[in-house]
Amino acid sequence: MQRHKSTPSSSMKKYIKSPEQKENDKHPENNPKDNEIYNLNDDDFKTAIIKKLNELKENSDRQLNEFRSYVTKELDTIKKNQLEILEMKNTMEEIKKNLDSLNSRVDNMEDRISNLEDRNIEMLQTEEERELRLKRNEETLRELSDSIRRCNIRIIGIPEGEEKEKGAEGLFKEIIAENFPNLGREMELHVTEANRSPNFINARRPTPRHIVVKLAKVNDKEKILRAARQKKITYKGNPIRLSADFSGETLQARRDWNEIFKTLKDKNLQPRILYPAKISFKYDGEIKTFPDKQKLREFIATKPPLQEMLRKNLIPEKSKKGKGLQNPEQRR
Repeated sequence: MQRHKSTPSSSMKKYIKSPEQKENDKHPENNPKDNEIYNLNDDDFKTAIIKKLNELKENSDRQLNEFRSYVTKELDTIKKNQLEILEMKNTMEEIKKNLDSLNSRVDNMEDRISNLEDRNIEMLQTEEERELRLKRNEETLRELSDSIRRCNIRIIGIPEGEEKEKGAEGLFKEIIAENFPNLGREMELHVTEANRSPNFINARRPTPRHIVVKLAKVNDKEKILRAARQKKITYKGNPIRLSADFSGETLQARRDWNEIFKTLKDKNLQPRILYPAKISFKYDGEIKTFPDKQKLREFIATKPPLQEMLRKNLIPEKSKKGKGLQNPEQRR
C-alpha cells in the first residue's frame, strides 16, 4: 500500500514568486506598464489604480480559492493516508492475533506429542515387561515339561508293529540285553510306562514313530544314555538310536547347535550338548560352555582359529535355524 505524497500544485506555484519577479517588484522602473501609469493625469491615474486594485483583488481571490482547494485536497490525502495507516494497523493486529493463535496451537500440539511419546514409552515398557513375563512363563512351562520327561528314553528307528509280540517294555529290555549285557545284569530296570509317540500313525510320515520308555529312576536313564554314546546301538542287528526325551522347545533349541556341533566334532574338540540347550567343547585344554550363540560369538571374536572354523555356522544365525545334522542325543 502506497501513501500519497503531497506536492505543490500548479495553482499553488502562482503564489510563489520567482526571484526575477521579486527583483522587478523592488524596481518598478523595470516594468513598462507601471511606467505608463506614472505618465497619466489624475483621473486616468485614479481609474488605472482602481482597475489595478480590482485586478489584484480578483487575482488574490482566485489564488486564495486555488490555495483553499489545494489545502482541501492535501487534507483529503492526509485523511486517506491516515485511514490506510489505520487499516494497516488493524491488519497487523489481526496478523498478530493469528500468530498468537498459531503459537497456541503449536504449543498444544507439542504437549499432545509429548504426552503421546510418554504413553508410547510406557506402552513399550509394558510390552517389554509382558514379553519378559511371557518368556519366564515359557521357560517355566518348558522346565516343567522337561521335568516330567526326565526319566524318559526315546527309542528311534524301530519298525512299526515290532512291539506287538513282547510289548514296548519287553522290546526295550531286549535292546538293553543285546547292547549292554553287563549293564542289564548290574541294575534292575523298572519301567513304569512304555508306548509309541504320538499315539496315532501319520500316513505322511516316512519313518516309524518313536517308542518312549519311562524308567523309575533317573540314574538308570543316565547310565543307559552314557553307555549308548560309546557305541552304535542295534536291534536285531539293525541300527537304532537311544535319546533323552525333551519338550519341543528344548529339542528345537538343542537342534540349533547341530551344524556347530558337527564342525566341532570334525575338529575333534569333543563337543557336548548340555541341558537345556548349552554347548560345551574342549579348547586350549579347558572345557568351554556357552548358553547361546551370542556368547559363543563374543568368545571366538578373540580366537582367530575358532572364528575361521565357525564363521559359516554363525553368520547369519537366522538362516541356520532348523537345518543341519543332529547329535547323538537328538530325536530325528
